[in-house]
Amino acid sequence: MLERTRTAERYARGFTAALVAVATLLLAANAGPARAEAPQHGPRTVADSR
Repeated sequence: MLERTRTAERYARGFTAALVAVATLLLAANAGPARAEAPQHGPRTVADSR
């Protein structure tokens, strides 16, 4: 049989989960896009303007 969880314990778990979620969102928002090591120069095409 499952044991009952105290209300304070449930609130503590919820608060901790919310804190982890906010920290994860902040870290993801501050992480910029990855930079390429060297610029890649591929073949360039000219647009046909007919």
